[in-house]
Amino acid sequence: MTNQPIIQPPDGRGSGRAVWVDGYLPSPYPEPQQPAFSMVDATWLRGALFRQRWVIGVTLLAAMLVGVVATLLATPIYEARSTVRISPFGSTWVVQGQEATAPVKTTAELRAYLQTQRKIVESRKLAGVVAANLEPATLNTLLGPEVEEKRPADHNDAQWTAEKQEMAVGVLQSRVSATLPLNELVVEIVFSSKDAAVAAEAADAYAMAYVQSDTQRAIEGNSYATQFLLEQIETVRGQLGDAEKAANAYARNSGIVTPAIVGMDSGAGVTITGANLSSINTTVAEATAKRIAAEQRWRAVQNLPAQQLPEVQSNGTIQLLTAEKASLNGELQNLRERYNDQFPEIVDIKSRIDLIDEQMATTASDIKAGIRNEFVIAQRQESALTEELGSATDEALIEQDEKIEYTNLERTAQALREQLNELLTRYNQIRTAANIQSGALTLLDGAVVPKSPVSPSLTRNLILAFVLGLGLAGSLALVREVFVDQFHRAEDLEDRLGVPVLGLTPFINAEDMEGQAASQFGSLVEAYASIRSTIDFALPRDGAVLQLTSSQAGEGKSTTSLILAELFARLGRRTLLIDCDLRKPSVVPLLGIQPSKEGITEVLLGQVSLNEALIEGVHQNLHILSVAETPSNPVELLSSERFRDFLKEARETYSIILIDSSPVLGLADAPEIAQAVDATVFVVEANRTSFAQARTAIQRLQRVGAEITGSILTKYRALEAGADYHYQYRYYQYGSDRRG
Repeated sequence: MTNQPIIQPPDGRGSGRAVWVDGYLPSPYPEPQQPAFSMVDATWLRGALFRQRWVIGVTLLAAMLVGVVATLLATPIYEARSTVRISPFGSTWVVQGQEATAPVKTTAELRAYLQTQRKIVESRKLAGVVAANLEPATLNTLLGPEVEEKRPADHNDAQWTAEKQEMAVGVLQSRVSATLPLNELVVEIVFSSKDAAVAAEAADAYAMAYVQSDTQRAIEGNSYATQFLLEQIETVRGQLGDAEKAANAYARNSGIVTPAIVGMDSGAGVTITGANLSSINTTVAEATAKRIAAEQRWRAVQNLPAQQLPEVQSNGTIQLLTAEKASLNGELQNLRERYNDQFPEIVDIKSRIDLIDEQMATTASDIKAGIRNEFVIAQRQESALTEELGSATDEALIEQDEKIEYTNLERTAQALREQLNELLTRYNQIRTAANIQSGALTLLDGAVVPKSPVSPSLTRNLILAFVLGLGLAGSLALVREVFVDQFHRAEDLEDRLGVPVLGLTPFINAEDMEGQAASQFGSLVEAYASIRSTIDFALPRDGAVLQLTSSQAGEGKSTTSLILAELFARLGRRTLLIDCDLRKPSVVPLLGIQPSKEGITEVLLGQVSLNEALIEGVHQNLHILSVAETPSNPVELLSSERFRDFLKEARETYSIILIDSSPVLGLADAPEIAQAVDATVFVVEANRTSFAQARTAIQRLQRVGAEITGSILTKYRALEAGADYHYQYRYYQYGSDRRG
């Protein structure tokens, strides 16, 4: 079968690669992706922890030792606690006025109120009160024994005490704290000190000062309220006096007179003008009614004879005269029966009757005239009163306009009267309530002298040291993982280099290497057998030339080349292993045999033939071409046309040719060889080769058109890669189990 070239992509990254299945038909090999490197999967994390176990262990141990030393060297601190009960919802009030301060109602108000109480306890003002209440000995202990050395020479005892109290304010404020337990209306005052007795005394002093501050605040609040009300009362009184004077002055100037009525304000009565208008209006109404009645009466009798008037007929005088006339007529009738009209008595009676008729006519006329006179009088009275009503109305209208301004002035005065009454009432209420006002704070428990310090705590310090040490250890481990960027797993090669992994080989100790290589079923040989099978399917069956290289020396490429060559030879395939590391050959030292006098240098220079330089007898079907003499110009030798002709001749004789080349970095040998072979296998040592080195080496090979078939991860350590212990155990014991 002729040797067919493998497809080389334009970008040199392996896309478009074809592999040979059974040596006949090319099948597309999927190009591996290059996802972003992730350091969060469990396998990587487990491997990282194992790789950095010494860093983590030493850091944690150092942190714990620091915690122990810090605990032993720290000064003991004692804490004393006193508690104060809070009543934020108000208390039962005895008299009106005790509710002057609104109690807490909502949850938000309660939260703000409690936080305010905490700030009050930790305030500088309260610390100053406590400092003033502490005993001198306690004050000296609080400030330290060296405080007396700081006393200025010109200070007397009072001045020095005041200065020490001022110095103690900052110390007290820094050592006190207030806590508010959940679901409790209790403030816990905590004071810490190096001296247990001082801590208890200061905690008690804080509790007492805190409670007294509430009482003092209530007293100051009441005092302020009463003083404020007094000022307001005096102000309102002055304003009321001015308002009343202004109203009176305006009434005087405008002629507005209001009769004083007992039980009524001066502005509530009717003015004299208004009273006159009302009286005249009533009189006019009465006069009009009287005139109408008189007029109707006169209209009714105007055309009637006076004698027919009912008033005349009902008149007493008329009735007497009528009776007297009737009597005279009777006498006249009797006399006429006996005498004639000239009889003196008859003449006399007739004269008397005529006189009576005249009297009756005169009286009737007088009565009718009286009715007419009553009408005329009533008419005149109505006219006069109507004129008076008009005059009074005009005066009332003028006064009404003037009274608008007067009413405004009087209303202002009345408002000030009401305001003054309310202020006086409130002032009396607060003055009464101030004497029985109850505070919102009550001392619950006093402080007890602590028997044991709260710090340093060995347990707490060790836990803190462990947590901090763990954080530091994790940071150091992460830094080492980031900066020491090595390959630990086969997945790293595919994910980060974009090169398929042909397989991996376990780490074998130097003393076990010989036994592993000699055992047909050892773990090392089993791993290489799997790699050989993969390579066998990726290369032509006859005349294939495979280069094995690495980024740097010592990564296991020579061992890989030798074992793969032996495995191909065991299959009955004629195999040639060429040691092309012309600078530092290593195949012969690995075999432990005597080096040949002629090698590849002599063959390429034409000094000897290939058959004369071969080393045989290592294994059936395996020939080795080593380096006998190191040339002075290895790059020129490997890049010459003679080297390509040599490989072409060797293809006709051998089924597969393995070339162990020099490392890529720093040398041009491997890239030159890569241009003449069918495929290149890149060998990477686990836990040693960095990503930057491997990437640089791969890029150098790709730039010269090398076909990188895949990579091999050597010296793989399962635990450092993140695999569990059982995986590592089974992997290393697989060969021995089969031997058994």
